[in-house]
Amino acid sequence: MGDAAVGARSGREGEEHRGRPAEAAYPAADDSVTAGRHSAAGGEGSGDGQQPPTDRGDSGDGSPRAKQPRSFWKELPILIGIALVLALLIKTFLLQAFSIPSDSMQNTLQQGDRVLVDKLTPWFGSEPERGEVVVFHDPDNWLAGEPTPDPNPLQKVLSWIGLMPSAEEKDLIKRVIGVGGDTIECKGTGPLKVNGMALNESSYVYPGNTPCSQDDQGGQFKVKVPEDHIWVMGDHRQNSRDSRYNQADSNDGFVPVDKVVGRAVVIAWPVNRWTNLPVPDTFDQPGLDAASPAGALSVAPQGLALAGAVPLVLWRRRRYGDGAGRQEG
Repeated sequence: MGDAAVGARSGREGEEHRGRPAEAAYPAADDSVTAGRHSAAGGEGSGDGQQPPTDRGDSGDGSPRAKQPRSFWKELPILIGIALVLALLIKTFLLQAFSIPSDSMQNTLQQGDRVLVDKLTPWFGSEPERGEVVVFHDPDNWLAGEPTPDPNPLQKVLSWIGLMPSAEEKDLIKRVIGVGGDTIECKGTGPLKVNGMALNESSYVYPGNTPCSQDDQGGQFKVKVPEDHIWVMGDHRQNSRDSRYNQADSNDGFVPVDKVVGRAVVIAWPVNRWTNLPVPDTFDQPGLDAASPAGALSVAPQGLALAGAVPLVLWRRRRYGDGAGRQEG
């Protein structure tokens, strides 16, 4: 602004020496200096004192126009849509609620309990392990003859978005006793043996039940679990139709791993029964994996991850070392 003002004065003095009236010769110069001052001050107004209109919607008196907040009723459908999308994503990839329809898992689970099932880890290749409580699709008509509930429209909507268990899906919930390669055996009233090791099931088998059932319908058995399958049993041993009593189906009573929905990790409802569902200690006893290839496979991913991390660490150390050497040079 100072340069412009000095330049204008110098031009004015030159014209006066040529005999022209200063007042008549320099109105344009005065206007340009004034306009330059207004522009340098941040557009305070035009030469006549009036502020030009702007693109920001300012009012005529120069004050900015207040932005009107969006109506709550206009935002509500957006919020509902976002909530539905999140619920569907959670149901599909993270967690899903399931209702316990029977007493076959007492006392671990009671009829009417709601459990949350982890659906995320199977996406990363995780497979069921011994002792876990899992939900799986009916492998081969295990639920034949069971009554099917008739949900109302609200329950159908809530189950569709994952806030309630679906009544149309035929799913079961049991405890994993054996995985691929395991040998499972029941003689007399028990104990139940996995790879020759007796399980101490007192912490989860229904009080008064024996680990093995003495009957001729499947309660006495010795089986070897094929790869990519699991053997499941209910905690209420004398009131559970599980792998033992479905050995005549197309899978010989075993459940294909690809039928497993996920592991039940927590009881979410009712509130007074909130708790997690850990793997009992008896499944961690030494020697249980001795005869099972699945045990060796369960360690392999961690070993591969460690082996893959070593070159990365060495590369990073070398890179930082080269960088430090260049800085010193």
